[in-house]
Amino acid sequence: MSAPASSPAATAPVAGSAVTIQNFAFAPTSLKVKAGTTVTWTNKDTDAHTVTSSGSGGPLHSAPLTTGATYRYTFTKAGTYAYLCTIHPFMTATVVVTP
Repeated sequence: MSAPASSPAATAPVAGSAVTIQNFAFAPTSLKVKAGTTVTWTNKDTDAHTVTSSGSGGPLHSAPLTTGATYRYTFTKAGTYAYLCTIHPFMTATVVVTP
């Protein structure tokens, strides 16, 4: 029997350094990286999207990404970084940075 989609394992941070933007969602929705890692977001949707820190003062501020465009950011400090697409604010995700 498989676990339901809402189980903690389904939302645990995924290790890696790439986020795909597709079907109006960030995948994975929670990414875990070590400090010093450069994360790359790639838009595979036909609509433009942004990668923008939630709240004020966050480090993520991409221009609108058209189809196939990428945005890169190197995380230098440990912490949890929540972000969204300002064009489609229902699209949210996080990057968890460890020391």
